[in-house]
Amino acid sequence: MTPILSRKFFQRDPKNVALELLGTKLVRKFDLQKFEGMIVETEAYYGDKDPASRAYNGLKSYNKSMWSSPGRLFIYNVHKYWMFNIVAHYPNEVGAVLIRAVEPLNEIEYMKRNRQIEDIFQLTNGPGKMTVAFKIDKTLNEMDITSEKSQIHLVKYKKDFKILSSKRIGVKKDLKQNMRFFIDCNKFVSK
Repeated sequence: MTPILSRKFFQRDPKNVALELLGTKLVRKFDLQKFEGMIVETEAYYGDKDPASRAYNGLKSYNKSMWSSPGRLFIYNVHKYWMFNIVAHYPNEVGAVLIRAVEPLNEIEYMKRNRQIEDIFQLTNGPGKMTVAFKIDKTLNEMDITSEKSQIHLVKYKKDFKILSSKRIGVKKDLKQNMRFFIDCNKFVSK
């Protein structure tokens, strides 16, 4: 069995983590189901110097998870959809990586029922779509995904692809450097 990604993997610059999460397998255990998907799109976020970050205005009750230990989940709501982030930062810093899209690898019929759609390419090609398909919600906030017992974990999967980057999607103010990363020509990328 491939080992799950360790806490050390997430104790780095969010940009590097976002890049290296591409091609990683997301595994979600739910009841007797096990959903799997390859991460195909990510966005990196920093702390108070990043105008698009939830941490930009400092520590608040709604964003405190971004200050937790790397390898924990930070889940919050936008327009009635849960956003799935993994805390990633150096010690004494703040940051997280948003998982924007995954390519489903199994349990596709179950995911279609969760989303109430038939088009496989619309199942998980956006952060809110992915969380509905994978049954991810606020109850998983701050979960440690570096534990073997976790309902969610990540494992190395595939690395043979070209990575592109762009500005982050849906933000009013962004950093000068591109912080959105995605697998070129993958049909599950959101845009």
